[in-house]
Amino acid sequence: MTRCLNVFNKHFLLLLALVFHLMFISCVDIHPPINCNSSSPLHRVDVDFTTSRINNEYIVTFNGYFKSQARRRFITAALHETSSTSWIIIPRNNPAKEFPSDFDVVKFKGNTDTGLDALKDHPLVKGVTPHKKVTRTLKYTKVNDGDDDDDDDDNDEPISSAPHNKTDKDWDQTFHSSRPINRKSLSLGTAYWHSPNRHRSRQLKRAVPKQIVSALQAEILWSMGYTGTGVKVAIFDTGLASDHPHFKKGRIKDRTNWTNEKTLDDGLGHGTFVTGVISSSNECLGFAPDADIYVFRVFTNNQVSYTSWFLDAFNYAILKKINILNLSIGGPDFMDHPFVDKVWELTANNVIMVSAIGNDGPLYGTLNNPADQMDVIGVGGINFENQIARFSSRGMTTWELPAGYGRVKPDIVTYGSSVRGSALKGGCRTLSGTSVASPVVAGAVTLLASAVLDRKDILNPASMKQALMASARRLPDVNMFEQGFGKLDLLRAYQTLRTYKPQASLSPSYIDLTECPYMWPYCTQPIYYGGMPVIVNVTILNGMGVSGVIVDKPKWEPYSPHFGSNIEVSFSYSQTLWPWSGYLAVSISVAKSAASWEGIAQGQVTLTVETASEEEDVDSKKSTIKLPIRVKIISTPPKSKRILWDQYHNLRYPAGYFPRDNLRMKNDPLDWNGDHIHTNFKDMYQHLRNNGYFVEVLGSPFTCFDASQYGTLLLVDAEEEYFPEEVTKLKRDVDNGLSLIIFGDWYNVSVMKKVKFYDENTRQWWMPDTGGANIPAINDLLSPLGMAFSDQVLEGDFSMGDHDMYYASGTSIARFPDAGILVTHTLKNQGYEVLKAETQMAENVPILGLYQTHSKLSGGRVVLYGDSNCLDTSHLQKDCFWLLSALLEYTAYDNLPSMFTSLDKIRLPSPAELPDRMEGNHLHRYSKVIEGNLGTPISRPLPPCPSLIWAPPHPINKSAPTNLYQPQKLMSVGIEAPLPMMKKERDELIDIKPGLLPEQPLNGPIVLQESSNVYPVLAFIGTGLVVLFLLNQYYQSRSRPKRKRTKPRSRKFQQLIYGAKLPGV
Repeated sequence: MTRCLNVFNKHFLLLLALVFHLMFISCVDIHPPINCNSSSPLHRVDVDFTTSRINNEYIVTFNGYFKSQARRRFITAALHETSSTSWIIIPRNNPAKEFPSDFDVVKFKGNTDTGLDALKDHPLVKGVTPHKKVTRTLKYTKVNDGDDDDDDDDNDEPISSAPHNKTDKDWDQTFHSSRPINRKSLSLGTAYWHSPNRHRSRQLKRAVPKQIVSALQAEILWSMGYTGTGVKVAIFDTGLASDHPHFKKGRIKDRTNWTNEKTLDDGLGHGTFVTGVISSSNECLGFAPDADIYVFRVFTNNQVSYTSWFLDAFNYAILKKINILNLSIGGPDFMDHPFVDKVWELTANNVIMVSAIGNDGPLYGTLNNPADQMDVIGVGGINFENQIARFSSRGMTTWELPAGYGRVKPDIVTYGSSVRGSALKGGCRTLSGTSVASPVVAGAVTLLASAVLDRKDILNPASMKQALMASARRLPDVNMFEQGFGKLDLLRAYQTLRTYKPQASLSPSYIDLTECPYMWPYCTQPIYYGGMPVIVNVTILNGMGVSGVIVDKPKWEPYSPHFGSNIEVSFSYSQTLWPWSGYLAVSISVAKSAASWEGIAQGQVTLTVETASEEEDVDSKKSTIKLPIRVKIISTPPKSKRILWDQYHNLRYPAGYFPRDNLRMKNDPLDWNGDHIHTNFKDMYQHLRNNGYFVEVLGSPFTCFDASQYGTLLLVDAEEEYFPEEVTKLKRDVDNGLSLIIFGDWYNVSVMKKVKFYDENTRQWWMPDTGGANIPAINDLLSPLGMAFSDQVLEGDFSMGDHDMYYASGTSIARFPDAGILVTHTLKNQGYEVLKAETQMAENVPILGLYQTHSKLSGGRVVLYGDSNCLDTSHLQKDCFWLLSALLEYTAYDNLPSMFTSLDKIRLPSPAELPDRMEGNHLHRYSKVIEGNLGTPISRPLPPCPSLIWAPPHPINKSAPTNLYQPQKLMSVGIEAPLPMMKKERDELIDIKPGLLPEQPLNGPIVLQESSNVYPVLAFIGTGLVVLFLLNQYYQSRSRPKRKRTKPRSRKFQQLIYGAKLPGV
């Protein structure tokens, strides 16, 4: 028995030592630490894009590919009988000149109008669009370890930029299409409930891995023999040296230069880094070291490119049958039609495009093109703590505004902070940015493609995107407009592809308006009878073929046991799914029968996608998919709590030059975030919801809403014109009790002319189409009420009650009823500063007005405030959410804030003149309200109000699952895809079980938990083993025979007799 216990003790001690060893290595990253002597300091890549039209140069696209002689004949024939006698076709100096093409660049001299019209009328011409120049500024910003998501130092300079002549005091502009990241957002962070950083306890920081490939366990696929062999991957960037030591000999298959510089090498380092992340085989390893590398140099060393360069390079990529294309660039111009059309053509030719979503976070509505396209894999960034990187752009897409609602983007996220990649001359460097996250996904996709070459027939842009999204691990406490489907999981994606069966799927795969925070903002506001329909824009991915259709119509199937009949559903959808994708817009409303009902209602939408087979005598492929829906219904709130947000009259870039609202923000001149309550007015929306208000969005003219349902109509930063019928109806609505709050912005023709910019390279002036707001149009709307804004431009700090305020390029009130209340303050005349470069103060200018109409006993109240920047998250310095709440108390309940009750009445002098519209502006080109007519804009006919056709219900007796996150099953061929186990497999990543993936839903309940959760488990096991060890020692000691213990005195006596040594027992 004693011998058995001794053996047990030895094994037990060994087991205990092993457990504590595992606990130790779980707290330390298995990868060796980065050798600082061989790695450059950590940088973040801040990418800023500037675009401008090239004077008198136009891209002429044709309805097919033709040789250069044929294209010249078409253009000559079109222009033969026009007054545009002087024109040239700009010659190509790149590899595309030897091949047929579908476009030419034509440069005119003199008048271009007749020539453009003649070209557009030619039967073989698809379109004529201005030629654009793109300037990219890469800014490598040093950041401290662990702080790569913080705002960078404003003193860092770009490594290279296009030359410009501008002083600090100069108000002339350089045109930027995107926002630089080196600004500090004072409102986003950890202050709101939906922030992933809130309520988190202190954690052990995970060590940054030396190899990005190890973080995604690419070594497991390498051990199976998959290393990118047989896959062609194209990198569109700044080039690559042919003798770079990080790439295997013979793997760089082709290097092409599409710029006007005579070099193929990379002069900046960005292209080298991106290519290294994808395919390096030395030092800092890439995912697919044996892939065939095709390098496309599309940016000069001055970081300049042109749309035509990209179009030619894209055509060449199609010709070379490229499989994967990484595009670590982007900008907000989703209306650059030749570029967007060419991206569609690329993916239609089976090119899987991966693109960075943008570095314009944490602001919402900042997605970049082409990553925001349905057929492109849009990639966002996270850090190694599995947190969304601060710089990563957020959704929604803004293509669909104002009438619709944006789509979910990004598609997936992956590591984009502190990633190591190849340096320009060898060695490694560490960078951060979504331009880093994009090649991580592109490299993973290349590796995955090489692993399923035996199933090449199922591989296409849609199936790859489906596999990545189906296998992604959802990040906890992060909404879908930040993470898409979640974090890239390379191994699960491999198993999904191995068992994939061509099918159609949806993104998102379900609609749950009760699930927070993932379904933000839908989950923040229940629906009720009489409210504006909630629109959810669902993307349809068709993995069966490049083109498909929806058979019949989508079917609405309410769940009878779950009160589904209380929901009404309407559909709008793509007639043709091309390329590989389409949309399904679902409008959800409450049935009249549920006007006083409260509860959860559920149902599902069923639709079938059909794709014709590419083989003759083979039936077409069909895929039926279901979209579960769950909503929370409440009784209709009182109208005093209902706010209607005017979205219809907000315009944004693209396509016009709509300037920023804060003139101090010179590096961000465009208003391009959509001006929506879920994009740059997100914080304001959350504040209103937290205060019990219900906010609905109006995407149609004022003639299309029932004013009796709402307490307040909220107009903020409006740039659009107004139909005469809208002016009449709004006056009638206010007389009948509707209250109105308007937040204006600056408008001054002289200032608008000053903030125009001149592009020295294109020799063209760009002029704003409005000011910060369209004050002349707003004044037309207010004219029946006897109110108007001025053309003053004001700036400055002041106090209102106990609150500090900042007026950022606002305007003043020029006309107001004598019975109203006006609040005045002394501010700086910023317009004078812009024009004269001198400081001048404006004394006691009226900036806030409150008025109770008296046309009827129940007349509404009107509030004017001259600046919207305090509500806009884009450049927020001091918010005025408190003021908005106070004004709503006044408009909804006639509770005048106490700070305004003791003000003296002010009578405004009659203004000499009100602001006029700028002559020659081009607003009619982008307006829904006016159109040009021989140079004089006139009102368009008032459009009919949108009328939804509710889908007939087909009730089914079905019980809904408790979690809508797992209904849609991924169809598979039933073949298991086992993976070998490796020593470097880490607990914080994935437990791989062969055969598990085919049984998981398309968006199964894979929620990525914090890696620190493993520590308490191991600690508990270790504690239990220690307790067992102590108990074992206790019982072992009791089982031993007791020894007779000699008394101390007799023991000393024995020592005298026997010496120092005593006989044993």
